Amino acid sequence: MFAHVLKGTALLLLACAAFVRLANAEVLIEHSAETRMQLDFVVDQAALKKHLPAGWETDVATSGGAKDCNLRMIFVDRSDITGPDGTPKGTSQLVYLEVPVKQTGGSLAGRMVMGGLTADAKDAPGPFGVYQAAASHRMERSTIEAAGQPVQTTENWAFAGPNGERMELHLKYERRVARRGTGEVKQFSAADPGFYQIVKLAQGLDPMRNATVPSRDTVSEFRYVGTGGMLATLFDGSERVVSIDSIHWNERAIYLP
Repeated sequence: MFAHVLKGTALLLLACAAFVRLANAEVLIEHSAETRMQLDFVVDQAALKKHLPAGWETDVATSGGAKDCNLRMIFVDRSDITGPDGTPKGTSQLVYLEVPVKQTGGSLAGRMVMGGLTADAKDAPGPFGVYQAAASHRMERSTIEAAGQPVQTTENWAFAGPNGERMELHLKYERRVARRGTGEVKQFSAADPGFYQIVKLAQGLDPMRNATVPSRDTVSEFRYVGTGGMLATLFDGSERVVSIDSIHWNERAIYLP
């Protein structure tokens, strides 16, 4: 009986060791504390498909807050970037394009980073191989609070690329208390879809304007620009904005599989 106990214990230890190896398979590479402004678009599907690598297709939601969105333009203020040991690495601002995708006939799904402009030249081409160093950039945010009045925030973002690309955003909105949420997503590279990162996040989301989810529209001023290069093929005047989301705080832990 003692031998059976030893055998059972050995099997349990092997199983635990296998679980530990599995749990440790992901490698933490970075933490990031951010604020974001996200625009969800419906753009021409045929034009978008030309920019996706072979073997991948859009994975468009049919309900919920992201309904019909096949492209996002996301403005990011990375206020605190730290290494896996907590060592400060810096700060940066960027804007990038992201597509909800799935592998054709496969099991992989997530978001594909198609391109972007970054304020910090050392972040280009970045882990996804698609970022360009911005030729110029600007990010401004101001908030006005007065007794008995809603909190009003104004934001201006402007990024210009080296080849005439421009992504800009102007917003004025009523700032509300955000909804806390958590999630995990795979981010793939459009340049090399075999590469991806795993992002585990917690965030405070304020859906300020949405075409499909009933909610009060808190946006009083809104303008965006997407021109030049690849942008010209996607933002041709036929695109529709289906959601404007303010992400007051976004905490990301970034892993390699």
